Amino acid sequence: MANGIADNLLLTTYLSAKSPVMVVPAMDLDMCRHPATLKNLDTLRSYNNLIVEPEVGELASGLLGKGRMPEPETILTHVKSLFQKQEQMKGKRVLLTLGPTCEKIDDVRFIGNFSSGKMGFALLEEFAARGATVTVVSGPVNEHFYSSNKYSSNKSQNIQIINVMSAEEMYASAVSRAEENDIIVCCAAVADFTPSEVHTGKLKRGEEPLVLKLQPTKDIAAEIGKRKKTGQLLVGFALESYREKENALAKMKKKNLDLIVLNSLQDEGAGFGGDTNKVTIIDAQGKCEEYPLMTKREVARNIIDKALLVKLSD
Repeated sequence: MANGIADNLLLTTYLSAKSPVMVVPAMDLDMCRHPATLKNLDTLRSYNNLIVEPEVGELASGLLGKGRMPEPETILTHVKSLFQKQEQMKGKRVLLTLGPTCEKIDDVRFIGNFSSGKMGFALLEEFAARGATVTVVSGPVNEHFYSSNKYSSNKSQNIQIINVMSAEEMYASAVSRAEENDIIVCCAAVADFTPSEVHTGKLKRGEEPLVLKLQPTKDIAAEIGKRKKTGQLLVGFALESYREKENALAKMKKKNLDLIVLNSLQDEGAGFGGDTNKVTIIDAQGKCEEYPLMTKREVARNIIDKALLVKLSD
């Protein structure tokens, strides 16, 4: 499964499946903890398969340890939970921003950042899997990673993707749609500054240094926070490099957020471009919940679970 070897009916079916896939591994304890097994399970998680962990108990070898198959009742509970989640957000509308923005210097150059959009797309997939109707405002993401056609061609997922380029375009598109949504998640890595002047054509290299004058972009989350209605939930992100929690709390207060997802440039495996993330989710009361390094899809599940708890408490 992890390596795409389809040499029998089961594996051929797996590689062709468009539905969620749940894996229930069971084996002897030494096999269970072998690096190859652990690596393959991590690979399957990165493909968004659901893993039901083996239990600890007496094994066929007579040894005691992790590797025992869960009881059928336990597996059934996981299956029921999956189907319940697919109806969990039915009728709810979600607005999600993702990806970077590109601020033009001239007709061929821009200021941008290293955001891949992977965290945003993980959130999109998880919201859709729970039955929500999702409107996505996406900056320019790598076509080889994710194409909007993957989603727009599947109308049953209730997904609409609006492609934008600049911070100004993302601001206009997101703010104009915010009012009609129950949950707004500002996951995009929006440029904080944009060139004051955009040159026509291509600037030529000269002997003298090129000086760019930059002006601040509009703050999308702050503007939506000002307009937020009773019952709406606003989630923001903070990528920080120092005094992380203090800066995240200040951002939450300034932008009128209900939740903020903090990740630090100091944490290995977190940040732009990777398949994993390590986050702390902070609510409006300042309560922090720290999570270990995990796949971005698992992070998305935790963010949405936390968001739903906040809405229920309201």
